[in-house]
Amino acid sequence: MRHFPIFLDLDGARVVVSGGDQAALAKLRLLFKTPARITVFAADPAPDLHALAHAGRITLIARAMEPGDALCARLFYAANDDAAEDARAAALARADGALVNWVDNLNGSQFITPAMVDRSPVTVAIGTEGAAPVLARRIKAHLESHLPSNLGVLARAGQAFRKAAEALPMGRKRREFWADYYDRTGPRAFEQNGAAALPRTLQNLLDDHLAAKPSAGHVDLVGSGPGDPDLLTLKARKLLDEADVVIHDRLVSPAILELARREAVLINAGKKGFGPAMSQEEIGRLMVEHAAQGAHVVRLKSGDPGVFGRLDEELDALNAAGIEWAICPGITAASAAAAQLGQSLTKRGRNSDLRLLTGHDVKGFAEQDWRALSRPGTVAAIYMGARGARFLQGRLLMHGAGPDTPVTAVENASRIKARVIASTLADLPADLEAAAPDGPVILMLGLAPRAAAAHLPQLQEELA
Repeated sequence: MRHFPIFLDLDGARVVVSGGDQAALAKLRLLFKTPARITVFAADPAPDLHALAHAGRITLIARAMEPGDALCARLFYAANDDAAEDARAAALARADGALVNWVDNLNGSQFITPAMVDRSPVTVAIGTEGAAPVLARRIKAHLESHLPSNLGVLARAGQAFRKAAEALPMGRKRREFWADYYDRTGPRAFEQNGAAALPRTLQNLLDDHLAAKPSAGHVDLVGSGPGDPDLLTLKARKLLDEADVVIHDRLVSPAILELARREAVLINAGKKGFGPAMSQEEIGRLMVEHAAQGAHVVRLKSGDPGVFGRLDEELDALNAAGIEWAICPGITAASAAAAQLGQSLTKRGRNSDLRLLTGHDVKGFAEQDWRALSRPGTVAAIYMGARGARFLQGRLLMHGAGPDTPVTAVENASRIKARVIASTLADLPADLEAAAPDGPVILMLGLAPRAAAAHLPQLQEELA
């Protein structure tokens, strides 16, 4: 993020524009939405600028910029449609201490003006670092169509009521009040009786929330999926937006953690195969502690919480403490890995069942029904199996599996840095050692990539 988004207070502030034609007028249309004091310098002002000056909207000085003209200006716009003059004016404004925007010149600007959706006092700013103005306009059009036109009226009434709402304690109880107003009570009152009804509606709603018993704490055990934030369920996104506390595993991707509410407390539980981790007892204690204080806790797990996620142990801790809970399933890594390969997990005539296995458990390598796994056509997803590849190979070959049985390792399934390592049972340990995966790996026994390189060296060459 090169340009840090902020909202600048322009109430009574001086803003200077250099330019006398359409580029300057376009910036003025935006600036007129603010209470700024606007001065325009133009050697040859367009008639529209004279009209705006006559109406008292701007101070117009009919000459080119000179040193000192931008003193005490909070913002300056170079909008002359002339590169040489814009460069000169921008240099003068910088010398005067103003923040400079050079229209259509990203590198010459100290700030940029984003695309905006205006539902004052609600303002949505959209920026693309100057890379894709067309995309910014498309996003703006999408938001314009989805944000109700009465949103500004509701927000102004809410703004006037903020002091009174401080009677509610900070945190969840106050958020529930405002969510009730903006999502349900406010729009309904406005539709039925107009803006005049909103102050009384807010007061009645506040009285109801003050009289209500404190909300009990609650824990949602949420699957974050394999890592791609677009594969997060709508329910999971909603819960992340509502959470007071998020206790997350290490494998949950940063892009998904970005979706949590900014004020939420994020706690890294550090769960990662074979690595240092917070103890299960400590995770249970944290969930209970925060929920007992009335917090909405999201226990965020990679994949699906019910697939090798030690879900039952966490539910036992919550039940023992009398804490209410709910489960929000997620897409498990096996589904994402199969999609990465372009394969189906089940196929008529090949396999009518699917096995989900763990390569290790809390005591080491997990024992399985090796004879069943060694049968031709078997498909199994082996979680956390990369480090035990040689052990798995030996057990399967010992029980009759063919050396040419396809085994594909998928690293970082669904993520930007996903990698497919195609191999066979005979070559699996050596291929994994050569590939040296660093991210989470799932082994897909019995599945080869569709229309992909058959051997690891070729695949690595393509990835390079």
